[in-house]
Amino acid sequence: MANLDVKKIIRSLHPLERKIIPYLDKYNSMNSLKNITKLKDVEIMRALQWLTNKKIIELKEDSKEIVVLGPNGKKYLSEGLPEKRLLEALRKGQLTINQAKAKANLSKEELNIALGVLRKKAAIFITKERDLVIKMMDQGKNILQKGFMEEQFIQKEFPLSVEDLSPEEKFSFEQLRRRKDIIKLELVKTKTFKLTDLGKEVVKENVEASDIIDSLTGNILKTSAWKGKAFRRYDIEANVPKLFAAKKQPYRRFLDEVRQSFLAMGFKEMTGPLVETEFWNMDALFMPQFHSARDIHDAYYIKAPKQAKSLPMDLVRKVAKVHENGAGTGSKGWGYAFDFKKTQQNLLRTHDTAISPRILYSEKLEVPGKYFQMVRCFRPDVVDATHLPDFNQTGGFVIEEGINFSHLKGLLKLFAEKFCESDQIKVKPGYFPFTEPSAELMAKHPDLGWIELAGSGIFRPEVCRPLGVTAPVIAWGVGLERLAMFKLNLKDIRQLFSYDLDFIRNARVI
Repeated sequence: MANLDVKKIIRSLHPLERKIIPYLDKYNSMNSLKNITKLKDVEIMRALQWLTNKKIIELKEDSKEIVVLGPNGKKYLSEGLPEKRLLEALRKGQLTINQAKAKANLSKEELNIALGVLRKKAAIFITKERDLVIKMMDQGKNILQKGFMEEQFIQKEFPLSVEDLSPEEKFSFEQLRRRKDIIKLELVKTKTFKLTDLGKEVVKENVEASDIIDSLTGNILKTSAWKGKAFRRYDIEANVPKLFAAKKQPYRRFLDEVRQSFLAMGFKEMTGPLVETEFWNMDALFMPQFHSARDIHDAYYIKAPKQAKSLPMDLVRKVAKVHENGAGTGSKGWGYAFDFKKTQQNLLRTHDTAISPRILYSEKLEVPGKYFQMVRCFRPDVVDATHLPDFNQTGGFVIEEGINFSHLKGLLKLFAEKFCESDQIKVKPGYFPFTEPSAELMAKHPDLGWIELAGSGIFRPEVCRPLGVTAPVIAWGVGLERLAMFKLNLKDIRQLFSYDLDFIRNARVI
């Protein structure tokens, strides 16, 4: 059985693997394989990785420090260390500082270093005569005769392994390491390998001479060269590099699919301005002007321009009467004096339903008709796992004679099943100023528990009558971020807007 496994493995070997296998019992490093096989580094590394996947070898990676020459080290290798050049200049007698600097061809920085090094070695003596004068001591003559250990060090063949340095070399290394750009330490990774028991069996076989065809070409077919030969087996269990194919940002893709789903169901898309007036955002939806949603802490108001230049005043007056006394809608209204100046205030749209009265009032409205919108909305909020101050909403309405609350419930469940893929759904009573009856759609997230996904209801007569609408209208608004959390199985809403590459690359494709 074991022999059968070896034969199968041999038939699956890549040409690069076959080239290095005969040497795996003799060498254990990439450099040695490179020298004997004449393959490139990338080819050897690729072959070793494949052999590791096949459990023929065990690949080990180690890190070690090596010493290399820096820019000054390469310069002093040809010119000599500054301290040696200074001693050479002093051979024929004492020199002033400036004379020594010029004769030894040293920069000011090199001269200072050379003076420091040689004084520490007791090789020179500096005295004050008319000028500062440098004299060579007997120790300096001895050093010139024997040579500098540091210079002998930089003349070695680099790179050098720090752990392989002798005590004398370590002393020179430490001295030069304190100086600028003479030597540098680098951390390098080395790869070694050893044969496994299976690998030892494979090495015994004559894999280079295996009569295996690696790829089928037109010429092989034409000449029938394939006859009597085996084709290389595909190893479907081999580890391969992970590819990150181009794809849309996960949340962007989800938004596009929601839009396509609505269009596929026959809904028409509505659009509206980002900067809205209180009239379309609230008044036309029968929200009283003293409602808490109009507080500065619940809406972003625009400083300039503070008010809209024009509104359909005939409609504004109709809406005002409904607010004040109901205006024959069967309601008593809110019972306050409508503020025509306040209704013109500009704000950032706080909910997607602000678009609905614009379409209901439009001459383009079709009855029966199905409409939806996908828009950005804004509300001051504390950022946490389920809330953001700016968010996407989708909503819309269906207008048709005879439509009722049962149709709305069926539509909500359809949305939850289609967009959330959740079988734990419930519709419970809710309250919104512009719908009656009103309902909230809830769905259970595996980690966050029950989450409110949508508000819905039947538009009140106080909304529809001023707009000239007589047929019943069922409407809904859904938080798209929360829907996306279900689809992408996320625990934090902020991940939807993440620029973290790991999340973007590995997020579930929906």
